[in-house]
This record gives sequence, structure tokens and C-alpha cells, in this order.
Amino acid sequence: MKKVLGIGNALVDILMQIDNDQLLEKLELPKGSMQLVDYERAQRVLKATSNTERKQASGGSAANTISGLAEMKIKTSFIGKICEDEIGKVFYNDMLKSNIHPQLFYSKIPSGTATTLISKDSERTFATHLGAAIELSADDLKDENFEGYDYFYIEGYLVQNHQLIEKAVSMAKKHKQKVFLDLASYNVVEANLDFLKYIVKEYVDVVFANEEEAKAFTGNEPEEALNELSEMVDVAVVKIGKEGSLIKKGDETLKVGVIKTNSIDTTGAGDLYAAGFIYGMANNESLKYCGKCGAILAGNVIQNFGAKIASDKWENIKSSIKELND
Repeated sequence: MKKVLGIGNALVDILMQIDNDQLLEKLELPKGSMQLVDYERAQRVLKATSNTERKQASGGSAANTISGLAEMKIKTSFIGKICEDEIGKVFYNDMLKSNIHPQLFYSKIPSGTATTLISKDSERTFATHLGAAIELSADDLKDENFEGYDYFYIEGYLVQNHQLIEKAVSMAKKHKQKVFLDLASYNVVEANLDFLKYIVKEYVDVVFANEEEAKAFTGNEPEEALNELSEMVDVAVVKIGKEGSLIKKGDETLKVGVIKTNSIDTTGAGDLYAAGFIYGMANNESLKYCGKCGAILAGNVIQNFGAKIASDKWENIKSSIKELND
């Protein structure tokens, strides 16, 4: 079985449902937005919601993907940076609880958080404090961090640190790893387009993008974007929301649909799709199988709040995946 190493922003997701959207106005957080905030503002948000029930778990895009793979019994590890504070302990302990080998570096500034305020109508508003996570640097990475793994998964949110990204993917290639990249966000792609195109062409084997990211990268609609991406990598995946995903390798192109589900919160859908897809590849399955695994995991995570699939769903998920071969 293949072993998977991930790298990304080490954040703790703090989720809470709010009774009144007036709180968002008070905190100057536009409803439905994702705001990067400093430590002081992050603390103000937490203080203003101190009487609200909270759910905490390790988060960040790549960490969510790695967590999904660990639930599927793939051996995994995660590289990130935290602080030796209470939030950092939550992240570290959640990694251990999920059977993920944590390769964590430490900063003196507070650990990063992604506070999610969920309105009555299920709209999500984010106040994200990157904190220690953003201090992960190229100098932190050593050969021993990469030894013993077959696949390397990297989130696009790190791409603003060009030095870190290039060293990470070059070290992965040095250790003969297959490199998977999720483009993360269309605005991240737009801001780093030339660098991303260089990285994808030179180092990436499998690329994941949604419609907006694919368009930002290529200037094209999904099918044309898929064709362009596939010329740069071994496998290209373009996720097209409720229509499913488009997958291409060489001359093989296919479309995989979604599973029927009641969508409550789309947080983590792309992260868990990647987990399912990589799981299929780790088991040497067909592209269709990989896409269906991705659809099953994505379809399950959107049935609950947050970027983690509820623990009581995993047995049914594993049964559904087993049935793909029956």
C-alpha cells in the first residue's frame, strides 16, 4: 500500500452556529465572506462568541485530505507549523488521534485558526488567522521529512511562498514521489499564475481544480481547461460541482457524477474528493474508480457541518467503496 505525505497550513477549525446575523455586522465580517484577520481580531471574534457551543478539529486544506486518507487506513504524514499553545496542542493531538504521523515545526507566534460562523440559513462566514502556519519555510524542510513516502500532496494555499513550494516539490521528486497539487482558490491562481504554470509543468503528476480555478489557470471552460491541464500532467481533474468531475489521462477522458445527498455545508468537499481519488490511485484502481471514490467522500462530507466526515459514516462509506469492485 502506498504511503502519503501532505504539506499545508496547519489550522484548527473552530465551528459554531450563530443565532443572529447581527453578530456578523458587529464583528465587521461580511456574511458569506472569508476574511484574513490578525491575532487580536481573531480573539475578538472568539470572545464575542464565548457563550456559543463550539466544535474544534485540525484543519487546513491538505490536513483535511490527509485526514480522509488516514480514515481509509492509508499510512499518512503531515508537514506544517504550529505554536506550543493550546490551539497547537489541539492540532497535534487530533493528528495523533487520526493515526497521522505529525511532522510539525514550531513558531513563537500563536497557532493558526479558521473560525467559521454558521448562520441559521447555513451560510458560512470565515475569520481566518494563519498565525504560525504561514511561517513554514523552505529552510524547515529536510530529506528526512520526505523519506519513506510514495505520494506527496500539496495545497495551493501555500503557493504564495514560492521558495517553500519549489523546495517541497523538488524534494518530493528527489525521493521519487508522485506529486499531487490542488489549485485551492481562483484568486490564488490569478495572483501566482506564471509560477503555478511552471510548477505544474515541471513537477506535478496529478492536478485538481474546480471550474473557477481551471478557468483562472487556462482561461477556458471546464472541458477545454481539462485538455490544456492534461498536456502538462499525467492526470488532470476538473471538478464541476453538482455535475461531478472530469478526468483525463493521455487520450482517456471520462466524466464521473456525484452521489445523491442532502447538502448542508460544502466545506471540505474538494479536500475529501482528493482523498478519495488518491485512495483509488494508491490501490492501483482505474480512473473511473478513483473519481467515484472522490465523489463518495465529497458527497458524505457535505452532509454535515465542517470539513470532517462524521465518524459514524465511515463504515457505510467503506462499504460503498467496496461495492465499486463488486
